[in-house]
Order: sequence, then structure tokens, then C-alpha cells
Amino acid sequence: MKREELEAQITALLKSHGSLSVAFLTRFLNERGISCTRQLVERTLRRMISAGRVEVFYINGNHRKHYRLRSQVGQC
Repeated sequence: MKREELEAQITALLKSHGSLSVAFLTRFLNERGISCTRQLVERTLRRMISAGRVEVFYINGNHRKHYRLRSQVGQC
């Protein structure tokens, strides 16, 4: 699978579910028939973070990263 296709699938999942951890993203991608590993998903998310499309945050102090789409303030 190409990187752009994986990024599009991750973006679609984050749009429909809100915020997700790497474990849930990997699980949902595999359920959709996209064979990928946690490491591949993490690498793709790091690229998306550096591009400014995704942001990372922590919930409840459990030190697990969750990811969500960045809000595009000021765009139509």
C-alpha cells in the first residue's frame, strides 16, 4: 500500500471516530482489509504530525498517545 493511501485511510478513520490510539488505528485498518503493523502506522502518523495534519495528546495521564486531526482554523 502506498503512503498516500494509508494516510487517506488514517484520515478517514480519525474523521469518523475522533481521536484514536495507535492500537485502535491499526485494528480498524486491519478490519478494513489493510494489512499493516503498529510500527508502520506510527511512522505514518509521525509524518502526518510533522506535516501539521495530525496532533498528538494524552488522555487521563495513562501515557498513551492519542491522535486527532488538527482543526484548520481560518480555512473555509
